Parts: sequence; structure tokens; C-alpha cells
Amino acid sequence: MIKLFKVKEKQRENAGNADGRAPVKKQSAGELRLHRDISELNLPKTCSISFPNGKDDLMNFEVTVRPDEGYYLGGTFIFSFQVSPVYPHEPPKVKCKTKVYHPNIDLEGNVCLNILREDWKPVLNINTIIYGLFHLFTQPNHEDPLNHDAAAVLRDNPKLFESNVRRAMAGGYVGQTLFTRCM
Repeated sequence: MIKLFKVKEKQRENAGNADGRAPVKKQSAGELRLHRDISELNLPKTCSISFPNGKDDLMNFEVTVRPDEGYYLGGTFIFSFQVSPVYPHEPPKVKCKTKVYHPNIDLEGNVCLNILREDWKPVLNINTIIYGLFHLFTQPNHEDPLNHDAAAVLRDNPKLFESNVRRAMAGGYVGQTLFTRCM
């Protein structure tokens, strides 16, 4: 019985090649869901999505966030998304490519966002993650930090935090760390 299925599959593949077209690569369930998520995106006007590897590689893309309020007003922050074939059963891997002074993003670009970890559910989508990232810039959270130094400054001295954010975004040093300009 199994050999019969393999023979039928081979016949279909050969029939597809007979008319000169390349065989069609079957999409995983994750790719199909991601395609739907991307086609239904409703991004804030300050966010955009791009595909550096071309539209053929939907599983790897970048999102640019340009906050229009708060401490990070005027900055441009780029996030890379790597989506697993088992998406939406596990969240995408998201990294911040822009070095940023932020309590919820460490200097290696790891992002502390609950929906990318313990609160992920398959009903969530790419749009939800992008809004979550945008929210990190409008409402940084010192209670669940990855960058403990930035979180302590935000908690204890918001004016100094604001000054540090401005210095970092302008391409200066905060403590011993040099940040590249992102404004």
C-alpha cells in the first residue's frame, strides 16, 4: 500500500515536470499561516515590514519601528523575525538589530516580551507581536527587565533615563557602552 502511494506521488511529480514547469514546493502549515498573517497585517503607521531575502523567503523578515511618542520618539529600530515551520505552535524568534538602551531589550538584541515566551498562544499572530514591540517603546517596563541597569535608572530616575536614551539614540556612550546613531 505504501509503495502505491509513492508511485502515485512520483507520477504526479513527473506530470508536473512534463509541461516544462518547475515542481511546486509544498508549503508547510507554518508557511501557509504566516502568509495569511502577513496578508492581514494592520500595522501602526510608524511600523513597516520588509523581506531582505525576497518574497520567496517569508519565514525571515524585518520589522522597522519608529516610535511617534515617548522616550524613543524619533528613533528607528529594526527587528529580525525568524519563523519556524511549526508556527503558530511556537512563537517567532525576534531580535533587535539596532543596539538600544532599553530595559526590555538587552545589548545583544534579545527582547523581553511575554507573548514571545510564556504567554504565546497559537491564536496570536505577527500583527500582535509588532504591536507588542511598538508598545515596548511607548511604555518601557522596568519590572521585567533584560537590561537591569536601564531598568533601575528608569525606575529611580526617569529624567536620567530619558537623557541616556537620547544620548544612545544620538550615537553616544551610556556608561561604557557605545551606541550607534538611530535617529
